[in-house]
Amino acid sequence: MQHSELVKRFEEMLSGGPGVFFDADEYEIIIDYYITTNQYQNAIKAIEYALQQYPFSIEFMIRKAQILSVGKETKKAFDLLSQAETISPHHPEIFMTRGSIYSLTGLPEKAIENYKKAIEYAEGDAGDLIEDAYLHLAFEHENLEEFDDAIFYLKKAIAINPNNEAAIYEISYYYEVSGKDNESIEFFNDFIDKHPYNSFAWFSLGVAYNRLGNFEKAIDAYDYTVAIKEDFAPAYFNKANSLANLNKFTEAITCYEETFKYEKPEAITYCYIGECYEKIKNFDQSLINYHRATALDPNLADAWIGIGIVLDQQNKLNEGIHYLKKATEIDKTNADYWYIVGDAYQKMGLIDEAIEAYKKVIEHDPSIENIWLDYSNLLFEEGYKEEAVEVLSSGIKHHPDSAELFYRMAACLLWAGKKQEALTYLQSALQLDYKKHKEIFKFLPELRKNRTVIDMIKSYRKK
Repeated sequence: MQHSELVKRFEEMLSGGPGVFFDADEYEIIIDYYITTNQYQNAIKAIEYALQQYPFSIEFMIRKAQILSVGKETKKAFDLLSQAETISPHHPEIFMTRGSIYSLTGLPEKAIENYKKAIEYAEGDAGDLIEDAYLHLAFEHENLEEFDDAIFYLKKAIAINPNNEAAIYEISYYYEVSGKDNESIEFFNDFIDKHPYNSFAWFSLGVAYNRLGNFEKAIDAYDYTVAIKEDFAPAYFNKANSLANLNKFTEAITCYEETFKYEKPEAITYCYIGECYEKIKNFDQSLINYHRATALDPNLADAWIGIGIVLDQQNKLNEGIHYLKKATEIDKTNADYWYIVGDAYQKMGLIDEAIEAYKKVIEHDPSIENIWLDYSNLLFEEGYKEEAVEVLSSGIKHHPDSAELFYRMAACLLWAGKKQEALTYLQSALQLDYKKHKEIFKFLPELRKNRTVIDMIKSYRKK
């Protein structure tokens, strides 16, 4: 009997019709229908009727507890599971359900305890339950940031079911976040030796190689992925990224476009295609693809910034600045965007605007070392000498090991006539990195004639 007929008969009974007998399997079908259609109250009613006919059914008690937990009636759910446990103390589903409720309530340690009991009480042929329990244990250990334990249980799940794509994806992710890319490569190579036609394992191997910068091996892994599963769109996308990292931009474009055969075009793909065309100086195609990206996703700031950069390279910066500013409007805290905007304003001779943009860079990411050099240089060239020194002083506080900043400070102070202070900074610069001493002459070429500066540099050359 189809579920629609069963549900119809059940709802007629609820509406005051004659009592109807449903066997346990039929109640399962009715309950499943209500759960999948998010009719939880009706699901509860169906379970209550089922329990009237089958008062000692552990399965119906567990289903009710699961639905109660969805409705955040946690205490009632736990009480019902305790009642079920008195009837069947070693029923693994009781502990699986209790573990999931503890997980939902933010108690991972208790969840782990119950998942382990579920495995202990599971019968030898309960492979699916044990596999699920291992997955849940991995997720709980992830919540505790215990990634080694998470990997341990995922390996157990994969040993039961080598085709569990979720487990393969998660173990790849856990290796990544724990910084164990070499171990990831070792694991997936061993796994592929036993299961050579697992496309997801090949894909994960490619991801691990890519993270280590081994782009050639990453590409090989992605090629095996699509040889096994031709429509594996993410493999084409990732292969394109690896090709782009090898500066094979024309091949990368072809590979990005390959994804469109197997999935709906995405804005980020058009953006990357635009970037590849930009790299090979095909600016017309670059703009076409960047605009396609913004049409699909108007909030993709990278595409707007790309348009602005290309227009700048086409000597259309007066037009391009609009697109650069658009990116900063979308992502107001992106220091890289503000840096590009600041450089553009400086190029256009809009000094006040450039200064404000550079301030934004420092506000959002003072760890960018070059901004302190560029910002102070702009101030110095515009006659704001004291302000330039203040910026360099702040930069040195953020980057105390930057020889370039010390050389620049020494040059600025020498220009200002503060000889002793300047020589202190020059000495520090030489101690940090003697080889970069020419930086001071690039900034102020006239210092090549300064005997004191030359003598100090020579004294460090002998050390």
